Amino acid sequence: QVQLVESGGGSVQAGGSLTLSCVVSGYSFSNGCMGWFRQAPGKEREGVATIFVSPGDTTYADTTYADSVKGRFTISQDNVKNTLYLQMNSLNPEDTAMYYCATKGRFPWLCSARSSAGFDKWGQGTQVTVSS
Repeated sequence: QVQLVESGGGSVQAGGSLTLSCVVSGYSFSNGCMGWFRQAPGKEREGVATIFVSPGDTTYADTTYADSVKGRFTISQDNVKNTLYLQMNSLNPEDTAMYYCATKGRFPWLCSARSSAGFDKWGQGTQVTVSS
């Protein structure tokens, strides 16, 4: 059974940085699609970043990002620690949201931050608040 536990959220000032972590159990880190999503109050959930590692080449990770975070956020995974990360730099108040990590059960190679379709296991979320 897949389980995800996020941590690392908090309150920072604009321009600051945070690193979110998500410990994942019961899910393959090779041939798997994992992602970070966020939801701000009154807004729809949106994809932030995704990562897919093919079983054919575990040295390469295919990543995608929302346009709003490109160049500021970095998604990565540690296969030994079974942990997914989201490094967030140059944070601004528009990044304030509850952040969730998720795994995709089917068709993991179709892995994109543009859609949450197919992401079927979710963590409980961690709050990120950025003040101006």
